[in-house]
Amino acid sequence: MQSKICKMRKKAFLTHKGYDHFVYFTHKGYGHIVCILTLLMLVLAGCGEYQKVLKSTDPEFKYNKAIEYFNAGEYVKAQTLLDDVTSYFRGTERSEDVLIYLARCYMGQKVYDSAAEYYEAYTRSYPKGKNNMEARFMVAHAYYMDSPDARLDQKQTHTAIEYYTQFIELFPESSYAQQAYSERQEMYDKLAYKELLSARLYYNLGTYLGNNYVSCETVSKNALKKYPASPYTEEFCWLIFAAKYQQMVYSTAALLDERAREAQDEYYSFVTEFPESKHVSQAKSWLKNIKKVLKSEEE
Repeated sequence: MQSKICKMRKKAFLTHKGYDHFVYFTHKGYGHIVCILTLLMLVLAGCGEYQKVLKSTDPEFKYNKAIEYFNAGEYVKAQTLLDDVTSYFRGTERSEDVLIYLARCYMGQKVYDSAAEYYEAYTRSYPKGKNNMEARFMVAHAYYMDSPDARLDQKQTHTAIEYYTQFIELFPESSYAQQAYSERQEMYDKLAYKELLSARLYYNLGTYLGNNYVSCETVSKNALKKYPASPYTEEFCWLIFAAKYQQMVYSTAALLDERAREAQDEYYSFVTEFPESKHVSQAKSWLKNIKKVLKSEEE
């Protein structure tokens, strides 16, 4: 009986198509193979369609398909098609749309330097264009996204700040304004953090090849002036006091009293502004040493 059923199943598989094939394979545990083959066929079909579009000599058709690919998130395909029709539409009303979509495609691909270049080209070519506000914001945003780690050169960061400032002046009430303010502040904070890293480095170098505590103090004071709203204000103030204290420690006898008084002044400035700081305990410990120096100098 079982042998007869097997023969019938084999016959059904060999003679029927479509749904019967699927049922047989899935029944036998080959469902994943069917899925893979189906996906492969869909991908190949999609590639075939795209190749036909690429070979088309109809610029309008290519443009419309590029927009379809863009809306589907297929930015590379959309960009390639838009590049193909750029020269054809140059000087026409459609040229503006081609340029803004190329910029958007590069943003979608996260190629931020090229995106910034195309958005800048749009603002130059169409200063009163229908997408001018978007383009001006996105130039800044592209540089913001391309801004590197604080330890690296910050050219993109400075450029982002410049473009955000221009945008805010032109469109202070736009829907992008709040994001522009926020992201510009992030760029300022990154520059402040870079200064903080520099100040810390000078402090850690100490007296190596000179008095690096002076450099630590100078960098910290300049950073406070340039970036008063940064989240690193407390750290800069602490480094200024710490640098003053270390200069007292390594001072010559002739300058010891002066430097002790300067360190004491910085102590009171720091604990008054940041009474809950994690550094307060260390600061109080150092103050005792400062007072000992001042007392001995008085004697």
